[in-house]
Amino acid sequence: MNAVLNAPAFDADVPAPEFKPGPSGTHITIRGLTKYFAGWPLYENFDLDIPKHKIVSVFGPNGCGKSTLINMIAGLVPIDSGEILFDGKSLKDTKIGYVFQNYREAMFPWMRTIDNIAYPLKLEGKSKAEVDRRMAELVASFDVKFDLNRYPYELSGGQQQTASIMRALAPNPEVLFLDEPFSALDFEMTLFIREKLQEVFMQTGTTMMLVSHDLEEAVYLADQVLLLTKRPTKVAEILPYNDPRPRTTATLSEPSFIDAKKLSLEIFQREVRR
Repeated sequence: MNAVLNAPAFDADVPAPEFKPGPSGTHITIRGLTKYFAGWPLYENFDLDIPKHKIVSVFGPNGCGKSTLINMIAGLVPIDSGEILFDGKSLKDTKIGYVFQNYREAMFPWMRTIDNIAYPLKLEGKSKAEVDRRMAELVASFDVKFDLNRYPYELSGGQQQTASIMRALAPNPEVLFLDEPFSALDFEMTLFIREKLQEVFMQTGTTMMLVSHDLEEAVYLADQVLLLTKRPTKVAEILPYNDPRPRTTATLSEPSFIDAKKLSLEIFQREVRR
């Protein structure tokens, strides 16, 4: 009962503030985003602009709501108030893809892997020829060597997550959300999927938002690193990282990468101490 009593009241008679679009090149515009849990603010009047054709990594202190942020943008978690637009459109008019952290629960166990990947295309009503053509493109893009006719539980963790990413990309989404997609993978598979994500991004320019708990990974993949504060969560800094792609293991020793990681770490530690 206390949580209900403490929850914020939103007066329907109070006019919403005028929506201010983001700068040119903005893909996702967030204005006045507010989310309370158990009567306590997680996000309150939060504004953010996500650029088009960029990878934005989200990083911040534990409990600041990194995954909740992309889940609200993707429509998986309801917001209390605010507005989110995709290139001026609502979520229902926007094609998105989502890669979950827990690949074991993300795939339909009763479907063959190939049918899991094709599922979004069949929901769209694509013909068999269109589905087959797109599947062939994805198999070639990801250089798939494992048997897609097997069921997900017959595959390794890395193979399952590869299939999950292929499924998210199958309908050619405008925005791809990735919630700690490497956290359950071994290092070899992490390197492989990092490389493949970069290849897909370079081919398509798909806007991506990546949540990571690994700072090196967050900087390595990003065009921008979105650093968040402790709750109630605000933007601490948005740091650009402009090293050319494809980035490789050699990138990790480049002075520009080391500087970007160092600055990100300093901002992160500053926010943790507050």
